[in-house]
Amino acid sequence: MKLVELRELALNSEIAELALISLEGGTYVLEAKVGGRQRPVKDEQGRVLHLRSVEHARDLLKEVPPVPFYLVHAEVHDQMCGMPPAASEPLRVAISLNSAW
Repeated sequence: MKLVELRELALNSEIAELALISLEGGTYVLEAKVGGRQRPVKDEQGRVLHLRSVEHARDLLKEVPPVPFYLVHAEVHDQMCGMPPAASEPLRVAISLNSAW
């Protein structure tokens, strides 16, 4: 979904939550939970939107009505050490859509 669709779904209370997912290399992707499914947010060309920071995400989402917003980090031990997948969940931290600055 593109940002315009995300805003419309949020205005209609159809977005259960937003997840800003931290990726290796210091970038983030944004996913919206709609109807029990995670959907990536895409740019105008239809490519998954890569963000530089939490503040970059907040800036893009300033026109979106308040919804639960989480910063999600995968377990680095699984990625870096080649350990088998564990039953643990990624770290999910609730954050505000509004900037602290």
